[in-house]
Amino acid sequence: MPRVSLFAYDWSDLILPPHAFAHTLMPSFPRHRLALAATLLGLVAAPTLSPALDLSGLSKDVQPCDDFYAFVNGNWEAATELPASRARIGSFEQLRQANDELLNRALKELADKPELQTTPGLKLIASYYASGMDELAIEARGLTSVAPLLNRIDTLQRREDLPALLALLARGGVAAPLGYAVQPDRKDTRRNLLVLGQAGLGLPDRDDYFRSDERTRGLSAAYRTFVKALLSASARPAGDADVDAVLAFETQLAEVSRERAKLRDPNASYNPFTPAELNAAAPGMDWPAYLAVLTAGAKLPQRLLVGQPEFAVRVAKLAAETPLEVWRSYLALRVLDTTAPRLPKAYANAAFEYRGKAITGLQAPAPRSEDVIQQIGGRTGGEPVALALGELFVARAFSPEAQRRSLALVEDVRASMKERIEKLEWMTPPTKARAQEKLARMQPMIGAPEKWPQFEGLQLSGTDYAGNWLKVALWHSAQQMKDLDALVERGRWRTSPHIVNAFAGGLNQIIFPAGILQPPFFDAKADDAVNYGGIGMFIGHEITHHFDDSGRNFDAGGSLTDWWTPADAAGYKARADKVAERYGAISPLPGYNINGRLTLGENISDISGLPIAFEGLQRALKRSGGADKKVEGYTPAQRFFLSNALVWRTKVRMEFLINQLRTDSHSPAKYRVLTPMSNTPYFGQAFSCKPGSAMVASDPLTVW
Repeated sequence: MPRVSLFAYDWSDLILPPHAFAHTLMPSFPRHRLALAATLLGLVAAPTLSPALDLSGLSKDVQPCDDFYAFVNGNWEAATELPASRARIGSFEQLRQANDELLNRALKELADKPELQTTPGLKLIASYYASGMDELAIEARGLTSVAPLLNRIDTLQRREDLPALLALLARGGVAAPLGYAVQPDRKDTRRNLLVLGQAGLGLPDRDDYFRSDERTRGLSAAYRTFVKALLSASARPAGDADVDAVLAFETQLAEVSRERAKLRDPNASYNPFTPAELNAAAPGMDWPAYLAVLTAGAKLPQRLLVGQPEFAVRVAKLAAETPLEVWRSYLALRVLDTTAPRLPKAYANAAFEYRGKAITGLQAPAPRSEDVIQQIGGRTGGEPVALALGELFVARAFSPEAQRRSLALVEDVRASMKERIEKLEWMTPPTKARAQEKLARMQPMIGAPEKWPQFEGLQLSGTDYAGNWLKVALWHSAQQMKDLDALVERGRWRTSPHIVNAFAGGLNQIIFPAGILQPPFFDAKADDAVNYGGIGMFIGHEITHHFDDSGRNFDAGGSLTDWWTPADAAGYKARADKVAERYGAISPLPGYNINGRLTLGENISDISGLPIAFEGLQRALKRSGGADKKVEGYTPAQRFFLSNALVWRTKVRMEFLINQLRTDSHSPAKYRVLTPMSNTPYFGQAFSCKPGSAMVASDPLTVW
C-alpha cells in the first residue's frame, strides 16, 4: 500500500503518490553493538526534554468535557509565541529540533575528529554536512555544480532530444514534469517495477492554478516573483512574457494533474503499460527513448506503471507542440527551484521568500545547521543518504530497552485490534478471516536497522554542497535501476531512524523510528497510561492505516487485492463516507474547511487508533494490577487521554494552516484530539462527561 505518515512537515511537496517502501520486522538491536558504536563515536549527551506528562498548564477555566484540547493545551498556546523561524511549534517540532541539535553536535565532532568517521556512512555525512555549512564555498561555486544539467538544457535545439533530456533530469533528481520511482509492484509485491507519476508544478497545489481567491492571488504573485528571481539570477530570459509562458506551460500540466484526494485511490493509479503501449497511448514523445535513458544500467523494462495516464498524454502533447524556448525556461526553472537551498544566497533567499514566507508564513529562516540536516535527510527521512544520519543518531540516543517496551506495546494494541475485528457486527466471517490474517502478518519495524548501508561507489566533497546533492541523486538512480525487475528486499529500511514520525509502509508493515521513541511520545520511566496514550495511540493509528479506505485494498502480503465481499465493502464505504462528511464540516478558519476526502485515511486511523490503544492499555493494566492507581491525582484512563492531548500540542501560523487545509492529508492537531476523543465512549467515561457535552458525540463515528 502507499506509505503514509503520522505527521506532516513544512513545505510538503507531493510530486508522486506516496510510494510503497519495503520494510520488515527489525531484528533486536544488540546492546553490545550500541555500546560499541557509542564508544567509537564519542558520547554526546541526549537533549534535555520535558517530562512525558506535563500537567502544569492544565486550564482552570475550561472543563475537560467542554473542550479537552483547550483544557490541556489552551494555557500553553496562549503563553507561547511562535519564533520568527518557525511556522509551527509543538511536541513534534520540539523533539525534531532536539534531535537535529543532537545531530548537529555529533556532526561537528565528526568533522573535528576524522578518526571517528569509522564507516562509509559517517564519512559521507561528515563531508556532506561540512559542504552545507561552508557558505563561502557555496557562493564561490555559483552554479558550477549544477552546470551539467543547465548546460544540457541550454543546448536543447532539437525536439527529438527532449525525451533523453527529461530522463536525464529525472535521474538527476529533478522531476520535470514526470517523477519516477522503482518500488514493489502493488499487485505482486515480490518484484519491483518502474512507476511514472505526475510532477513538475511550482505552486503548492494544482488547484492554485485555477482558484481566484485573495490567498491564491497572493501565492501566484509570490510565485511569479520567485520565477523571475531564479531566471534572472541565472542570466536567463526573465521578462513578463517569459514568466507568462512558463506559468501557462505549468497551467497546462495542472489541468490534467489529479486532485490530491484522488491520488489516494490505489486502484486508479495502477495502470500497467508496455513501452510500445505507452508510445501509442501518449503520442508525441518517444517513450522508448525516454525509458532507455531513465533505466540506463538495467534492462529496458517490458512493463511499467503510469500513475496518471492522462498526465503522460499531456506531457507528450507538450513535447510535440510547445516551443523549445519555453521548454528550456521551464526545465531551467525546475532545476533551480529543486537545488535552490544548496545554491548561493540569490537562489536560497528567493526560495525562502516564496516557499518559506509566502506559503507557510515564516519570518526568518531556520538555523543553518538545522536546514542542512533536513536537506541531507529529508523531512520524512527518505533522502538517499538519510540512513547515515540515522546511524549517527542511534548510537547516541536510542536504547534496546526502548525497543523492547515498544514491541510490547505493539502486541497489546495488535491484540486489541484482533478482538475488535472479531466483534464487528457488520462484517461477515470470510472478510473477518482475511482481516485477521492481515493483522497477524503485519510486521513492526522498531527503532533502527541492524545493518547500515555501505553506500558503495558514492564519494562526496566537503566543499561542494550542490554538487554533492547531484552526485547523491545520480548514485541513487543507479541504485534504483539495480532494483528494477529484481526481487523485493523486504528487510531494507528506507526511513532514517532520527525522524520524529511513524509510518504505515508498503508490504503490510508499521515503522517507528528511534527518533519518536522519546518523551513526550514514549518514556521508559513513565507509567503505562502515558506511553499508551502517546506512542500506543500512534501504534493503533498506523495499524489502522492498513485498514483505512485506501489500505483496506491491500492483502496480508501488501499486494493490491480485493479481499472483501461486496456487502462488507459497501458497509465499510458507508461508515467511511460518514467520517468524511463529519470532518468535512469542520472549519478551523472562516472559509476553510477540512478536506474530508483528502484526510479520510488519517481520520479513520485517528478515530479507530485511539480506542484500540486504550484497550491495549487495559491489557497492560490487567497484567500489572494498576487499573485503579492514581498518579498526580489522575486515573490511568484520564492520564491516557491527557498524554494523547499533550502530544498533539501545536501552534501554527495562519499561512501554514491554510496550506495544510488545502494540501495536507492530515487534519489540524486540535481536531486530532477533539474528534477522536468525542467519538469514543472511553473518554466520556474517564471524565464523567454527560450526554450533550461537547466532548460526547451524539452520533459516534465508528469504523473498526
